[in-house]
Order: sequence, then C-alpha cells, then structure tokens
Amino acid sequence: MIDFLDRNIFQPHPELLVFLTVALGFLIGKLRYRAIALGAVTGCLVAGLLLGAQFEITIDATVKNLFFTLFLFALGYKVGPQFFRGLKKDGLPQVVNAIIVCVTGLLVSWGFAVMLGYGPGLSAGLLGGALTQSAVIGVAQDAIGNLPGLSADQMKTEENLVAIGYAVTYPLGTILCAILLANVLPRLYKRDLAAESARLAQELDAPGDNPDLAEGYYEVVLRAYTIRRPDLVGRTIDDFEKQQQELGHRIYLTRVRRDGTVLDHDQRTVLREGDTVAVSALRGSLVDFDARTHIGPETDDVELLGYETESLHVVASDRAQLGKTVAELRREPFMVGVYVDRIYRSGSEFPYRLSTKLERGDTVVLTGPKRLVDPAGRAIGKPVPTSFATDMLWVGLGVFLGGCVGIPALTVSGVPISLSTSGGALIMGLVFGWIRGKYPTYGNVPPGAQWFMDTFGLCAFVAVVGINAGPSFTSGLSTAGWGLLLWGAVATLIPLIVGFLVGHYVQKIRFPILMGVLAGGQTTTAAIGAINEQSRSQIPTLGYTIPYAVGNVLLTIWGAVIVILNH
Repeated sequence: MIDFLDRNIFQPHPELLVFLTVALGFLIGKLRYRAIALGAVTGCLVAGLLLGAQFEITIDATVKNLFFTLFLFALGYKVGPQFFRGLKKDGLPQVVNAIIVCVTGLLVSWGFAVMLGYGPGLSAGLLGGALTQSAVIGVAQDAIGNLPGLSADQMKTEENLVAIGYAVTYPLGTILCAILLANVLPRLYKRDLAAESARLAQELDAPGDNPDLAEGYYEVVLRAYTIRRPDLVGRTIDDFEKQQQELGHRIYLTRVRRDGTVLDHDQRTVLREGDTVAVSALRGSLVDFDARTHIGPETDDVELLGYETESLHVVASDRAQLGKTVAELRREPFMVGVYVDRIYRSGSEFPYRLSTKLERGDTVVLTGPKRLVDPAGRAIGKPVPTSFATDMLWVGLGVFLGGCVGIPALTVSGVPISLSTSGGALIMGLVFGWIRGKYPTYGNVPPGAQWFMDTFGLCAFVAVVGINAGPSFTSGLSTAGWGLLLWGAVATLIPLIVGFLVGHYVQKIRFPILMGVLAGGQTTTAAIGAINEQSRSQIPTLGYTIPYAVGNVLLTIWGAVIVILNH
C-alpha cells in the first residue's frame, strides 16, 4: 500500500482518481439512518475532499464543466413539463409556496453571510448546503470566475470555499429538514401523518362513486366459453361489445376458435354456435353478465387464453384528456378493456390515485390486448415505443444552444451578469423537456440516460470539485469556523417554518400534502422519503413534484445571485 501511494499513479492519470472518488462517494452515500442517507452527491464531495488532500492533484476545469453542464441539461429536461405545468392555475398554490421557501432561503443566507463577513465563496456554500441544492456549487463557481477585480489565486480560494461551505452545512441541513417535516411539525401540531394520509387517500379515491372501479380496478379476468345459447349466434363481435358498453359492462371478446382453428381477430366476425370465445372483463362485470346463461358452458383452452397483452408507454398530450382524473379516464369508451398500470411524472414513478389528474408530459403505462391498447394510447397522447437509444442530436443541440444563450452578459456596477453556459443549459433543458412533453416523438432520452447525465454527471462534477478543493480544506474550514454549521442549520429551518406558516394558515394546504410541498421547495429528497415513511403512504409525494421542479430552478439560479450580492 505504501509503495502504491509513493508511486502516486494518479499524477499521470488523474482520470483514475475521479473514478475512484466516485466509487468511494457512492459507498459513503449509502450510509443511512432509517429513511435519511448522506446521498451519493455528498458522499462524492467528502471522498473528493479526503483524496484531494492526500494526493494534491488538480483536475482540469473542462472536465468539471462538461459533467456539470450535462447534469443541468438533464435536470431541466426532467422537470421541464412539471415546471411549466405548475405555472397554471391549479398548480399555483404549490408554486407560490415553493417560491416563498426559496426566496426566504436566499434572504436568510445572504443576511447571515453579511453578518458573519463571508465572501462570495462561503456565502454560496452556506446557501447550497443549508437549502440542500448541490447545483449551487457549479453555478456559484462559474459566477465567481466572472467577478472583476479578483486575482487567479483569489478566485481559486473563493471557488474552493464554495465546496467547503457546502460540505459543512449540507449533511445537517438534510437531517434537520427531514426531522422537522416528518416528526417535529406533526407532533407540535398534534397531527398523525399516517392517519391523515389514510383519510386523504380515501377522499381522493372517492370510494363508491364508481362501483365498477371499486369492484374490479385491478381484477381483470380472462375466461373461455363455447357458444351454445342464441344470444350471440349471428351477431358480430363489435355489436356484442357495444351492447355491453351501453349496459355499463366492460366485457370484450379477444379471440375466437372455430372448427379447431384460432381466427385472426376482426371486429366484424359473425359468431356461430360451437365457436369458442375468449372473454376478458372486469370480474364484477362478468359476474353481472352471467356468461354461462348468455354464452354457454365454460371451457379450458390454453391456446385461446394464452394471448399476449401489450404494455404501452404513452406521453399524455391530447388536450381533451389533460386535466381528467384517472377515474374519469377509465370511464372513456376507448378505455374499455385497457388498464392504467403506472404513471411517471418528472422522470419518476408517481403514486397516482383515482383522483390524480393527468398532466401534460405524464407517461402513462397502459396494459391490455394490442387491438385495444393502441387506440387508447392514441386517444391519450403519443405512444412512445420503449427504446434505449438516446437522441444525441437533441441532447447535443440543447446543450449547445443553452450555452450560446448563457454567454452574453449585462454589466451592472462593473459586475458582468449572465446565465453562464451552465445556466443556459438548465434553461434550454427546461424548454427541450417541455417540447418533449408536447411532442414525445422527438428527443428520446430514456430513463437510464437521464440517470447517467443527472446523477452521475453531478457526482462526477462534485468529485472533481472536492479533489481540487482538498488541499485547502483544512485551512478553508478554519477560515469559515464551526459557527458556519450553526448558522447553516438556522438557514435550513427558517425558510421551512415560513413556508409552513403560509401554507397552513393562509393557503390551507392539507397537512400531509404541505409536508411534501415544503420538502420539494427545498429539494430535499431525503425529507420526502422520511415523510412517506412516517405517513406509511405515498400521499405526501402528491405535493412534492411541482415544488421540486420550481425549487431546482430557483435555488440553482440563487447560486449566482448570492455571489453577486456578496461581491
């Protein structure tokens, strides 16, 4: 081991140190207590600081900027549909609360930085760590690089202090946010999150308003019957299914065997006595229909019943269906025999209820027979075939255009103000993500690629930041003082308390949903995990998505704003 360190193989091959840092960072990030974990980003920063102090190697800034730009574009791409969706009327209360949390966080962090005499580096580190927004590191460092009047050494010192301030304040900020929202506020107001989430879930699902859904929403049955009764003889499949729809039954004939041969499916097929038909329906509908009386005896036909169902991903975009609840969607004629399996929103699976409204850009996974699923998909939006290929033309063009938008700068009091190339990438990611939501046949970026650019991009970026800041970590920490930890904790709590008071007393947001709104506004993923665990429900997540999109955008921008304010 000593020989390995003496040789210092990382000097000629610094890229190996980056990957080692990322590996150790992900390992450190797995350390957790219940639902609270350090996370991969913090783990990579800590690993980078430790290894950077040991080996004293500087990684080229181009590598850092490449990963950070990819991360910001992916972040904007992921939250774009929800960000613009939140600007509409029904999302505004959550947007307003998220803005209150973000603006309060900026003002509190700025006030403490002025009071303590922090420069732009520590100010941004305090903001990023206290409000648990990792993207602040890169945006703030870009902004510091554009400040006039600083020498190269001063710029490097301030840039390193961003990472140091973040590393000191982030872990406690994450823990305090989770504890406050999952435990302290509910106990202080004598609220049982589990009980209230259960009641809210019951209200949202509106049991009893649709007996068909209540009886068999997930209970799809497939049976085979031999036609012996006159009810079906001489009628077409289409005629039979339409009659059942008019009677309120969800029953359809998927296949027909005649004289030992399975026929190609055709809605115009005229049924004969002796045909064996595969009948698919909701259990309640089939019981009401009494197939043995109206069709004939049940039989077991492996080939007939062994048809393959289709699972189709559809991006919601049809205006006629947007805003409808899942329950309303299920009542549509084109949904007969088609079932909503999952819904993805902002790149993550969304815990939908029957009352969940369909939003533009949602990915709805439909299951059922192909002949029924395909038309239903076209009625809801744009069917998107599952593909693992990333449209790199879309990604490359988006990052390039974003960088071009971010380069121009205005000069205010001698300070150049611009979005920067990274900020431009974020804005263009939002726009491209929104376009993808409206026209999902363009710009395919599958979840795996999004994860790589988003998670790995940010982790590799902070790993490089940590490695470069490592040699000055001890001296920088002594400059900051441990008071930074205390003031960072206060800067974490005040925005959440202000947002809670407004949301609870003014906006009257339901308690479990409000906890999710606050976690989203402060972009604390660990907090929503702790809240859901305490609630024993996914209900609080319903308030998390839109504020999370808004918080990511605003807090990222704040990284440049606080640098300018403290210059």
